[in-house]
Amino acid sequence: MALAIFDLDETLIDGDCASLWAQEMAKIGWVDGESFLRKDAELMAEYAFGRLAMEDYMAFSLAPLVGRTADEVEHVVEPFVEDVIEPLIYSDAMRHVAEHRKAGDRILIISASAEFLVKAIAARLGIDDVLAIRLEEQHGFYSGNTEGVLTYREGKATRLREWAEAEGESLEGAYFYSDSINDLPLLEQVAHPYVVNPDPLLREQADAKNWPQLTWR
Repeated sequence: MALAIFDLDETLIDGDCASLWAQEMAKIGWVDGESFLRKDAELMAEYAFGRLAMEDYMAFSLAPLVGRTADEVEHVVEPFVEDVIEPLIYSDAMRHVAEHRKAGDRILIISASAEFLVKAIAARLGIDDVLAIRLEEQHGFYSGNTEGVLTYREGKATRLREWAEAEGESLEGAYFYSDSINDLPLLEQVAHPYVVNPDPLLREQADAKNWPQLTWR
């Protein structure tokens, strides 16, 4: 049995759940749609080239949640996942998840998106284990701050090692599937790196390292 680790955005789903959530917040009136979505697009463009400071994006994207409870947010997230995210799940991704599950591997999603989004999507996928960006709550309300090491770039590798130690898991023989150059640090640490629908920068790395490249639809 090995770990089978999956990135979420643009790997398991055809889209970025954080940007799609931004659109949802605009739709329900939690943000000023035009200006918020313009800023979100600018930051996502920086992310694609590996130039984004994740702390900056999280400060921006979490601002609309300040003063809201986890239950209030969950009430909106559940139909969002059902209506918006579920149709974007790659069928090829689910086949690979099923193959790993059949082999007895432990499935883990590790994502640079907020934990409340990733957990809700993982539940739809039937996946229990999740590592994502944790949000701080103060007196039962979201504060707009994050907690601990962010699951981004080298932070994904750090959080994975901490999780594996706590869970008594080994990274020996682990698989990792990702689309993004930002996940290069973790791809380089697993025995079986798989590049899925890679961005141009990751494709260059995969070509140079002769990593398997998959096209999921």
